[in-house]
Amino acid sequence: MISIERQQVENELQKFVGEKVYVHSEATSYVFVRNFRMNLREARVAGGERGSYRVAFRFDEQGWLRMEGLTHYEVDSEGHLLLAGYDDHGRMDVALHLGREAFPE
Repeated sequence: MISIERQQVENELQKFVGEKVYVHSEATSYVFVRNFRMNLREARVAGGERGSYRVAFRFDEQGWLRMEGLTHYEVDSEGHLLLAGYDDHGRMDVALHLGREAFPE
């Protein structure tokens, strides 16, 4: 994974807007969502002032999903956008993955 460059991540997110997507999201020991399917209406990136970012998804004109503390990203060979946030010790605190196909169970 590489450090988030805001414009690059925004460009990757826009590739999914207007489509049905699958979301995997987790935050260390207190939140876990896998293969939540939604129609992605809008995606935003904010922050960066302190080295971490927030990403928000608006889905089906009904609600938002937002994750904070994201620091790194990559696009894998299957076209999934993988975002993660790491602490000062290199441990992952949060993850937010987006894909057009379901993630493996």
